[in-house]
Amino acid sequence: MVDAERDDRVEVRRSARRRRTVSAYREGDRTIVMIPARMTADEERRWVTVMLDKLAAQEDRRILDDDALASRAAELSERYLQGRAQPDSVRWVTNQNARWGSCTPALGSIRLSHRLQGMPEYVLDYVLLHELAHLLVPGHGPGFWELVERYPRTERARGFLEGVVAAERLPYVPGPRAD
Repeated sequence: MVDAERDDRVEVRRSARRRRTVSAYREGDRTIVMIPARMTADEERRWVTVMLDKLAAQEDRRILDDDALASRAAELSERYLQGRAQPDSVRWVTNQNARWGSCTPALGSIRLSHRLQGMPEYVLDYVLLHELAHLLVPGHGPGFWELVERYPRTERARGFLEGVVAAERLPYVPGPRAD
């Protein structure tokens, strides 16, 4: 649970025009929670917790089959690339252990490592958008990164993936036994 009073990544906006509804959305690395101005501090704390949990649940949906993956790729292309990236195939693969995804622009194919399946949705979206951008720009030059950075959580997703890679390199140290 995030304590919004101590977390500067959560911004609560009160509105006199808002009567009953509470909403929340992500804005870059920040979460904006919109509440009625009349709410007490206790109600605010409760609703911020509810909305943060709700957003986390939405972001934690799992996309496990190739059809759902292709649909997600189409949504991301439409939202961030004006629908210009249209892969012929998007699928999960189990033979990519050194990279998160790959793209073959000549074939219009995108392959994502099965290791992404347990990660937050924003990470999956970043990798998908990265590969979609390769359909439009083959290398990793400035034009490529301009496309990828249209996704507002690019930096956060890259940091998450870097953390996973770093954790995989740590030596195994057995913890205390639970018996």
